[in-house]
Amino acid sequence: MYSKLDCPLCMKAKVVLEKLGEEFPITIEEVDIYQDDVLLEKYQIMIPVVEIDGEEITYGIVDKDSIRKRLLDKTPIE
Repeated sequence: MYSKLDCPLCMKAKVVLEKLGEEFPITIEEVDIYQDDVLLEKYQIMIPVVEIDGEEITYGIVDKDSIRKRLLDKTPIE
């Protein structure tokens, strides 16, 4: 997840991801865009940005259902 310090939308997105972590085996990695000029240029007005396996899934107001659907699509059926 791309974020920055003191970002209310980022904090809400992290809560959504943590709840999804109770259902799916995910690891949440937060990347502060202010630590990388390239990321700052790319994401400055989009954060938070949620990425799964290198693919940007959603940004801004993070929707739990859209992320859940993508995680279900990537979860192998047993």
